Amino acid sequence: MGIEVGGLLGLIWLIIVVWAIVKVAKSSAGGVAKLLWILILLFFPVLGLIVWLLLGPKG
Repeated sequence: MGIEVGGLLGLIWLIIVVWAIVKVAKSSAGGVAKLLWILILLFFPVLGLIVWLLLGPKG
C-alpha cells in the first residue's frame, strides 16, 4: 500500500509543479524572469514552488 500512496502523491506533486510552470509561462513577467522561475521550479520543486507562491509573478 505504501508504494501506491507514494506514487499517487508524487503524481499529484508533479501536476502541481507543471501547473506552476504553465502559470509562469503565461504570466506577464519578462522573459528572463520567466526563465529563472521555471528553472527554479524544475531544479528545486518543493522549495521553488513555495517561493513562487509567495514571491512569484502575480499576473
